[in-house]
Amino acid sequence: MNGIDAAFQQNRAAGKLTLIPFITVGDPDLDTSVDILRELERAGADIVELGVPYSDPLADGPVIQASSSRALRHKVSIVDCIQVAGRARKQGISLPFIIFTYYNPVMQLGFDRFFQLLAENDIHGAIIPDLPYEENEEVRGLCEAHGVHLIPLVAPTSKERIKRITETAQGFIYCVSSLGVTGTRTQFFGGVEEFISDVKRSTDLPVAVGFGISSREQVERFGKVCDGVVVGSAIVRTVGEAESLLAEAGTREQGLGRIREFVRELKG
Repeated sequence: MNGIDAAFQQNRAAGKLTLIPFITVGDPDLDTSVDILRELERAGADIVELGVPYSDPLADGPVIQASSSRALRHKVSIVDCIQVAGRARKQGISLPFIIFTYYNPVMQLGFDRFFQLLAENDIHGAIIPDLPYEENEEVRGLCEAHGVHLIPLVAPTSKERIKRITETAQGFIYCVSSLGVTGTRTQFFGGVEEFISDVKRSTDLPVAVGFGISSREQVERFGKVCDGVVVGSAIVRTVGEAESLLAEAGTREQGLGRIREFVRELKG
């Protein structure tokens, strides 16, 4: 069974919410990214999105854009990001991984090489936010052939389009909770719960919500209407705030501890 399916199935059976943190791989460096993955697992994360730093993002807000810029200064590539998953496996980290990348890095790498690397490094899913549903048939077919879930992003739109997207989806449906790019928020658009309900009525797959979730209170709110939550900018910001601690051997554990405790707070 795909690790993403197993995580949701286990949590559904236990009546628990699935927590999906996002990190920008290579921020502040690749070695630290592996250490952060270990802390996320210790803190109770269920699945992790591995963000590939990209210079021209469609969906990323200022926090994640800044983290991508920091990683790109070290010339972190999509191959580096995928191989971080393999390095984590060698350290005994068993979390399911989803690669979050834009289409151009995949195209430049080549589909054959991309899927070969995903298999070699035990990555279970992919999110490609700038690949619209209407144009994803080829990639979706390749994902199915390689046992990788192509996770769709669903924004508030017509019920007919939601139905078309969810009919071919695998893994889970990623609902965009806020209009615009990623980033922490105190308020979400007024019809967000109704939108999530529309998505849930269209599929038997788990439904997770992301974009803007940054506190335990918000996790609890959305936990009442969906199966999982994705937390990105708030975690990436915490990593950035701990960068000076992470850079020094004497304070590194303190920096990692800040990240671990924040995720534990989210998990509840």
